[in-house]
Amino acid sequence: MTQDDLLTRANAWLAEDPDPETREELAALIDAGATDELAARFGGTLQFGTAGLRGEIGAGPMRMNRSVVIRAAAGLAAYLRAKGQDGGLVVIGYDARYKSADFARDTAAVMTGAGLRAALLPRPLPTPVLAYAIRHLGAVAGVEVTASHNPPRDNGYKVYLGDGSQIVPPADAEIAAEIDAVRSLNDVPRPADGWETLGDEVLDAYLARTDAVLTEGSPRTVRTVYTAMHGVGKDVLTAAFARAGFPPPALVAEQADPDPAFPTVAFPNPEEPGAMDLAFEAARAVDPDIVIANDPDADRCAVAVPDASVEGGWRMLRGDEVGALLAAHLVHKGATGVFAESIVSSSLLGRIAEAAGVGYEETLTGFKWIARVDGLRYGYEEALGYCVDPEGVRDKDGITAALLVAELASVLKEQDRTLLDLLDDLAVAHGLHATDQLSVRVEDLSIIANAMAALRERPPVSLAGLTVVSAEDLTKGTESLPPTDGLRYHLEGDYKARVIVRPSGTEPKLKCYLEVVVPVADASGLAPARAKGAELLAAIKRDLSAAAGL
Repeated sequence: MTQDDLLTRANAWLAEDPDPETREELAALIDAGATDELAARFGGTLQFGTAGLRGEIGAGPMRMNRSVVIRAAAGLAAYLRAKGQDGGLVVIGYDARYKSADFARDTAAVMTGAGLRAALLPRPLPTPVLAYAIRHLGAVAGVEVTASHNPPRDNGYKVYLGDGSQIVPPADAEIAAEIDAVRSLNDVPRPADGWETLGDEVLDAYLARTDAVLTEGSPRTVRTVYTAMHGVGKDVLTAAFARAGFPPPALVAEQADPDPAFPTVAFPNPEEPGAMDLAFEAARAVDPDIVIANDPDADRCAVAVPDASVEGGWRMLRGDEVGALLAAHLVHKGATGVFAESIVSSSLLGRIAEAAGVGYEETLTGFKWIARVDGLRYGYEEALGYCVDPEGVRDKDGITAALLVAELASVLKEQDRTLLDLLDDLAVAHGLHATDQLSVRVEDLSIIANAMAALRERPPVSLAGLTVVSAEDLTKGTESLPPTDGLRYHLEGDYKARVIVRPSGTEPKLKCYLEVVVPVADASGLAPARAKGAELLAAIKRDLSAAAGL
């Protein structure tokens, strides 16, 4: 694009921008002749996919802003009308990030102008409340304005259809085509009113539904420290705990209330180093049984436990560990149906399901796939996402997952046992499933493309001394999985292992998911099995990094 073309595009965008803040920002860039920055913003458009939209807030088609959101909403409205949903209800929720309320109101205005009915949730609320509201209100679609656990300057736009689960192909491409067909914002009717702002009835119905995940009369004694990670989870989680009869969680005060600047964390994601430091500090002062954290939109749930063997005395459980614990708890409660997980999650779930005689299915990464499993009773993926009440919320839900964890910890506490004791039991019964992740955050996306190309051109023949017995390029799909950009390796030798490599769908990261299975004869073998698992995972990580040129 020539400089003249760039300025022409920027000025045309400026003329239509409805937001005084981004107009001022863009005008200053144009006046300053900031060619490189303008090229970064106008060199393409944010791509609408199965994750919807996600990106940094700012002016231009490569950023998240009101102009981009209005176009996305218009494309979604056109898609719904083309599917015969004229007059259907679209429910819109939003978190407390910068611009979230503006993007939600713009979406309501566009839906109303397109002849659909729109209903806004009453205030910033957890994503699972929106996912619940779609089914509860019989909506034809839902939109959640959130960037989940991304950095503070990001925002996003997540789309659900009437079944209450996120969009999958071909809906994403069809909506994207309708977005591309929007030529000018002046062509998009945006009335000043005409939509409904819901009261607390939907939230009350969601909270009433959360009781369904617990067993009547089960122990409710666990003491919890809770952090909302500066997000929207606090009021809903504490209300759910109070309804259920658990002791009130001790709050991490510095992170309890919504703050779009996320001032106490580098990344507002419980998995990121340092994010849980304040929660652990609070736990050392209060001495609870467990620590629970939600991410900012409260669809994920992190759990930490006392562990004298680690520095600071508290250990974050991996998502795979919590996934296995919840599965074991549901089996104990007599759950039937299908247990499902994404391919990047631990194969331990399959072992638990097989032993319990319940169905089991693997899906592609993301709850948009897990939620669509026929007969789903429980679904999880390693990135701290758990669906424990699919009839209520067909998506991950950090509130109901927290309740179920609290119930399990209470049951174990009555037996003078802990979550770690149950993990030991599962390792003895099914083998130690040791998991880890190699995650590389990049500024330059070509690094990810080059790493994937290197692995495709020169697949590793062994990792950590284990032979690669199968190497699958998942872009071709498999008998049970549709195509996706990823690579899967199965390794065998003295131990079995599995590696999956894929670009993140929501962040500039290359993610590699590693698992090693170490047999355990009895409890005395747990410590050496853990040491062997850690040794093998470290070696796989080292060899895989070299093979990918990282």
